This record gives sequence, structure tokens and C-alpha cells, in this order.
Amino acid sequence: MLALALVVGSALLAGSCAGLVEPKSADANVPHPPPKLEEVLTPAQRKEHERLVASYGGTYDDPKLQALIQNMVTRLVASSERPELSYRVTILNSPVINAFALPNGSLYVTRGLLALASDESELASVLSHEMAHVIANHAATREDQMKQAVLVSRVISDVVNDPDLGALALARSRVSLASFSRGQELEADAIGVGISSRAGFDPFGAERFLKTMGRQASLRSSSSVSQNASTEQTDFLSSHPATPERISIVMANAQEYTSRGKSGERDRKQYMEAIDGLVYGDDPKEGFIRGRRFFHPKLGFTFTAPEGFSLENTSQAVLGASSSGREALRLDAVRVTGDQSLAQYLSSGWIEGVEISSVESLVLNGFPAATAVARGDQWSFRMFAIRFGSDVYRLIFAARDLTPELDRSFREAADTFRRVSIEEAENVRPLRVRIVKAGLTDTPERLAAKMDVQDRALERFLILNGLDHGAKLSYGEEYKIIAE
Repeated sequence: MLALALVVGSALLAGSCAGLVEPKSADANVPHPPPKLEEVLTPAQRKEHERLVASYGGTYDDPKLQALIQNMVTRLVASSERPELSYRVTILNSPVINAFALPNGSLYVTRGLLALASDESELASVLSHEMAHVIANHAATREDQMKQAVLVSRVISDVVNDPDLGALALARSRVSLASFSRGQELEADAIGVGISSRAGFDPFGAERFLKTMGRQASLRSSSSVSQNASTEQTDFLSSHPATPERISIVMANAQEYTSRGKSGERDRKQYMEAIDGLVYGDDPKEGFIRGRRFFHPKLGFTFTAPEGFSLENTSQAVLGASSSGREALRLDAVRVTGDQSLAQYLSSGWIEGVEISSVESLVLNGFPAATAVARGDQWSFRMFAIRFGSDVYRLIFAARDLTPELDRSFREAADTFRRVSIEEAENVRPLRVRIVKAGLTDTPERLAAKMDVQDRALERFLILNGLDHGAKLSYGEEYKIIAE
């Protein structure tokens, strides 16, 4: 149903792990840092790189972390079946958990994935897995699809002259490219474990990270927002599902290498130091969520959802859902021409079942606005259109049963839409990964209580640190928490 899709639908950006890599011209036995992207990419390749980076929120600049990852990649390549290949690493400023390679020899990893890993061996398992797809030439079968995705993005960004839409089109096109076949994934797992082990990393890093990904996927799918949002998100969790079969196979592969006397290093302390301070979750530049409040300092507005709602910030909209799953909301922006009133816009038919008699014009905290009710077979809607600057924001609430009490709470939530002050915007701080040492009396519950997260703090702490329920903390050991 169109009306329902407008409220609970969303599109998150996704990527694919694919690519052929250019050989190095230098002696493979002499370690050299790979050339910078601008030195090796053609103008067309550079343009596609920029589109892809834009689709993931830009690059994340951290020279220390960048150097650590690049050094890891150099180690892995030297121990791979193709030591003559060269990769250049870009860290993407996205909370989505993903890593992939492209045909131009670039390797991308999101800060969301970096936050989830707990040591270098876990990250090495992901990087070596992506290299394995390249080594096994899995990307060759989808080269035509990749070219088609690029063509679509060019048509939109060049012909329509909208680079942001071009980046989004490229990201959506990659959804169809994200999943390799079951056989290719298992082959990449086997090759990747071998590369990681030969490079001196703990081969069981792959097993640990797959388990962590599985738990993270379960946590996400159990949230009320995710259950009520018909998303198209395809990230590393969905394109590389942590199935029991994969976990058992990577474990068997790891045991084979340890039986040869190659236990490998985890390099946990060095990795923890590198990710200390890493931005976690939403970047305030793109808007962020604190409890029931959405705050966008760059655009200069904020609003607070009704009591009992959880929010999720996606690339296309802010989505929300009640704990019962019987109420939902969506906040997005559209362009409405100046010659059309907001009341006329709500009545124009972009959503079905509008009750014309319910359309009314109003002012919300100084901003021109209009509201109306629409009713469908299963859902009823309280809609608001608010003119803020050159944009119109649509705040759409949905309910299985739009009672007078619910309608009143929706109106009260709409009344919280307001401009933020310069001082408020300047004081915004992102959440970050913070590394803390466990004290003698610390427990998972105590450290979890320090987490600035929306809900299920203990579960998130355990997943973030690769710990099981009932685990005890080691005195002096470093652990991750999320805080400002």
C-alpha cells in the first residue's frame, strides 16, 4: 500500500565486495606504500570514487587509524596468493557495517565495521575475505552489472545534474551486486583465513567476528524500528550472513592452521588504542538521535517523538516506531513550489485516503504548516507539512487505531518541531568509542551503565566487546563503551 510505504519505508546505503586490482610496478618483495588515489585513478574512476564516497557520508579522516589499516593490508597482501596486487584503503564515514573492493584497486571499510571489531585479527579476517574475492576472480562475473550501475548513476548525476541523486542511485544499484553466491562466500572464507594466518594474525578472528556480526544482526532485527521499516539496507551483515555453516567452516580452517603451529596474534591492545575516540553511530553533521529527540545542527532544527517511540536515522528519512509496533512515524523533506499552499499540497493526492475536511493550516513555532488525516485499510495517518527555509518537512504519524488520545500525542510531538539556536548547534557532540580499563569491582553491567545508548545497553556492550552473557571482566583489560 502506497500510504504505508511512505511512512515505514526507507532506503539505507549499501555496497558490494567486488573488484579487480591493478598490479604494482615495484618489486613485490620491497614494501612500499601504495600511491594515493588521485595519482592512479583516471578522471572517470575518480568521479565514481567520489560518488561512492558521497553515498556513504564522505570519508572519515583519522591518519593514525588509516595508517594502521594500510599496514595491515600490506601484511595481508604480502602473504596472499597474489602479492603483486595493490590496494588503497578509504575509511567511509558511515555507521553501516561494510567493507568491499572496487575494480580500480580501492578497498573501502566503514567506521561502523571498525567499531564492531575488537582486535586486529578480526579486522584482518574481513579484509582478507575481500581480497579473496579478488584473488578468486569472483568479480569477473558481475563486471557488466557494475558497468550498468555506473551508467545509471551517470545518467542521473550528469543528465539530471544532481550528484547527490547520482550517488544514491549508485548505492541502490549496488544492492543487487552485494551478495556473492554461497560457494563463492565459502571459497573466500577459506582463502581469507589462509591469508590472515600466513600474515601472522590469529586465524580464529574470522570465527569471532562472524559470531559478533550474527549477534549484531539479531539485535538490529529485533528492534521495533527495524521490524516496522521495510528497508532495502544491504550491508556486510546481510550480504555476508553469519550462518552456522560458515562459522563451522572457518573454525575448521583456523584449526588446520593452528595445528601447523601458527597460532597468530590478535593485537588487541594496539587496535583498541587506534579506535579510541572513533565516531560511533550517526554523525551530527547528518543529524543524530538522543533518546526520543532528533537533532540536526547543520539544518538547524529538532523535534521530539511521542512517548514510547524509538527512532532511527536513515539516509532518506527519520523513522520511528512504538514498542508495540502499532504506531510509526516518518520525517523527511520535499520541495513544494511557492505557488502551492501547504494545505493544497496535503490534498494533492501524494498519499491516499486524505479526508479533505480534516485539512487545516496552522503555525508551528513560527513556521507555516498544515495538517490533515488520511485513512487506509489497515493504517490511519496524521500528517504535517512544515515549511522551514526552502524545504518542506513532512512529519507523518501512522497508527493502526488513530484514537483521539493518540492523535493528541501526535499533535504534541509536531509542536516540538523548532529551530535550534547557534549555541545548541555548537555544543553538539557525537557519540564515540571510548576505551576503558576494567577495575577490580567492574562488571559488564557496571560498564554498560556508562553507555550513552538508546536502549539495551548491556546487550550492546557485550556484542561490542565480543562477550557472552555471564562473562566476567578481566582486571586491567581494555573494553569498549559508547559515550560522548
